[in-house]
Amino acid sequence: MIVVIAPEQDIPNEIEILNQLFQEGLAYYHFRKPHKNYQEHSDYLNQIDKKYHNRIVVHYFHELINVFNIKGIHFQEQKRIDHIDNPGQYFKGLNMFGKTISSSFHEPEELKTCEFEFDYHLLSPVFSSISKQGYQGRGFDVNHIDKRIIGMGGVNTKNLSEFKKLGFQGVGVLGGIWNSKTPIQDFKKMNDYFIKNAI
Repeated sequence: MIVVIAPEQDIPNEIEILNQLFQEGLAYYHFRKPHKNYQEHSDYLNQIDKKYHNRIVVHYFHELINVFNIKGIHFQEQKRIDHIDNPGQYFKGLNMFGKTISSSFHEPEELKTCEFEFDYHLLSPVFSSISKQGYQGRGFDVNHIDKRIIGMGGVNTKNLSEFKKLGFQGVGVLGGIWNSKTPIQDFKKMNDYFIKNAI
């Protein structure tokens, strides 16, 4: 499983590249744009071919799920801490039927003991980040945790087997795609790896 995370700042030809990634089989796109307001989130989604909306997970403005046919919602770590202890209240008013719920974690044990059942969990940093300077990898081994965990941090076309050995069921990639001169080819390589080595 591959999750592609949006670049924090818009980059040239971003929507065009994104539509190509969808054409190549991208199934999970995490729309994470902390500096965009609600209207800018809507405008961004409206630029993407509607047939791909059901592959998009939003990090901010979860209420967009009531307006667009998107895949699901994601909780940043702090938002999870603030709201998930009383999830009934939070999800009231959100049309969550058939949608995914995921969250970010930075400590394996916290992920292991989290009682809320997320569809999948992003854990970082596994290896040193490509997109964030000074974000050192910690080489987490999650073979002992019986949950669907996606490894993030330093993902590239050459180290996918390392993630598999550490017990991850997929990767979350940001810099490995958006900082690449050949993002589509790199995504295809990663996707082929996961098709051949179905986890």
